[in-house]
Amino acid sequence: MTSRSSTPRATPGNGATLRSDSADRELHPISVAPMMERTDRHFRMMLRGITRRTLLYTEMVHTHAIIHGDRERFLGHDPVERPLALQVGGDDPAAVAECATIAEEWGFDEINLNVGCPSDRVQAGRFGACLMGDPNHVATLVRAMRAATSIPVTVKHRIGIDDLDRYEDMKNFVDIVAEAGSARFSVHARKAWLSGLSPHQNRTVPPLRYDDVYRLKEERPDLRIELNGGVKSADEAASHLERVDAVMIGRAAFDDPACFADVDARFYGEAPRPLRLREVLERYVEYAREELNRTDRYPASLPTLTRALTGLVAGRRGSRQWRRRLGEAAQSRAATPATRIEALEGAVADLDDFPLGSFS
Repeated sequence: MTSRSSTPRATPGNGATLRSDSADRELHPISVAPMMERTDRHFRMMLRGITRRTLLYTEMVHTHAIIHGDRERFLGHDPVERPLALQVGGDDPAAVAECATIAEEWGFDEINLNVGCPSDRVQAGRFGACLMGDPNHVATLVRAMRAATSIPVTVKHRIGIDDLDRYEDMKNFVDIVAEAGSARFSVHARKAWLSGLSPHQNRTVPPLRYDDVYRLKEERPDLRIELNGGVKSADEAASHLERVDAVMIGRAAFDDPACFADVDARFYGEAPRPLRLREVLERYVEYAREELNRTDRYPASLPTLTRALTGLVAGRRGSRQWRRRLGEAAQSRAATPATRIEALEGAVADLDDFPLGSFS
């Protein structure tokens, strides 16, 4: 993992120099789904210690926050995190177009429109999954974004919403939006209920309908179709890749990030490399050291930094000591960045080392 101190930060104005021409053309067979309170900059930096090629996403950010909010908070990232896509939520063509321009200025490789989140808050803003009921408007949004940027514009959506959930309904949605030029359709293979289910239930209760996604690729072979939903391992991803172009892994990426240890070699053709748990953690400690000592913006807290490591550490021998050490360091009013790093280093030393992936 490259140190932030030796790598230029992604800031407006230098995005064009940070983004390579090949980044736009590369077809990513594996990606990590955008997840609220999960795929923040710290998690992405941790995951880059395991996989260098997987396409990563930001959390979903509303257009208003990007245009009027703290852009460093929502868009700031290290070029090491790339390839990286920005996911936005919104329903105003002018706003999504402005965000597409900003995304390119900040060095993102792709901008993705959220048409899949069913939460009440998202629906109140008339974006997310409810937009599946108006494919012509989604097409208008995509056209506006494409006119504003040269980076790929993609769409993440469900197979349907409420009673608008036949395969033919999804195909009609995709056909209309495809005419607007979406570079990829990332299809969560569950329908969403816009009322009656929580966001968590909408990720688990409606049954997975992989066959609908397979059929979409069969009937629209010229479109780039990515499958999302319920994928928990590289083996499962490989099975789906026999029927679709790409696979997006969601919660399993946070719960078990070690499942990405073989991705670069297996799906991107890179030379296999041995990787161990301690190697990943020690690299992340150096990143955490810089974050805790930041002066250009408010430094990250120790709990925020270590949340990214939850899935790597859970169930390992020494994880109890890990929680105790870091809990004490986080709660101590006398703790300094140096003592917090010492606590993190000690917690890493308490853990048994462990090979990650089949090449270790």
